[in-house]
Amino acid sequence: MGNSVFDLISVQFRVKSFWPRWTALDSLLCGAFAGAVAKTVIAPLDRTKIIFQVSSQRFSAKVNLSLFHINKSEGWAARLWRGNSATMVRVIIWATTMGYQGKALPPFPRFLRITGRTTAAMLTYPLDMVRARMAVTAKEMYSNIMHVFVRISQDEGIKTLYRGFTPTILGVIPYAGITFFTYETLKKLHTEKTKRSQPYPVERLAFGACAGLIGQSASYPLDVVRRRMQTAGVTGSSYSTILGTMREIVTHEGVVRGLYKGLSMNWVKGPIAVGVSFTTFDITHNFLLKLHQTGYFTH
Repeated sequence: MGNSVFDLISVQFRVKSFWPRWTALDSLLCGAFAGAVAKTVIAPLDRTKIIFQVSSQRFSAKVNLSLFHINKSEGWAARLWRGNSATMVRVIIWATTMGYQGKALPPFPRFLRITGRTTAAMLTYPLDMVRARMAVTAKEMYSNIMHVFVRISQDEGIKTLYRGFTPTILGVIPYAGITFFTYETLKKLHTEKTKRSQPYPVERLAFGACAGLIGQSASYPLDVVRRRMQTAGVTGSSYSTILGTMREIVTHEGVVRGLYKGLSMNWVKGPIAVGVSFTTFDITHNFLLKLHQTGYFTH
């Protein structure tokens, strides 16, 4: 949930994997860098979404623009990209843990890959907690990543770093299932219509983007619950369980305006992230390929 950029890059890598001397390390470098650049570009939108997710305030374009003026003493870059450093570390760890496959996987290996996704989520979850806390607070409260870790550990206990982890894992199930089902369905319909066994790269991109957005939309309420639980220590709320959090959100804010608050922001930043990640992946891929061809890299 929230890592469709990596899923789409892995689709593209299947197309690139036939290049001579292209290795898993090259794929890892390209994927990690592409993911980091994409996440940095959409960081302001991501922070805005998180602020809305943990607030009872209604989501609107007018209020959305006003959020960019909060905490003016921090400077505009700090306001818009606050917490992005935690995201960068998480991207690198996630890419290293998951890797990128050079071919389509049969059912059982795909199941193992979902298990790997769960493991990666567990290893990187504290950084996601840090990202959320920094997104909704000023620099005076948390100055950097280590400061967040230290304060949470001292004030709330180490186990707080994993508060909201359960809805994250539960969200992986509908996200992965619906994304895979949608992607394969679109491929099947494409084959029936065009009589071509395999889509072109740009078609794979479109199918993957569509599947990712549908999967994220289906699991979005659990994403809202996760953010509420992660930031409970700084918002003064008492979100401690999934059902309790959902009940409180629905009671005070409604189903659509509460559990789906900020979803439209996902629809905006999703295509941007995909476009940036694929462009960066291609540029990095071509650069590394030239280094291979000129003999700078040897394996």
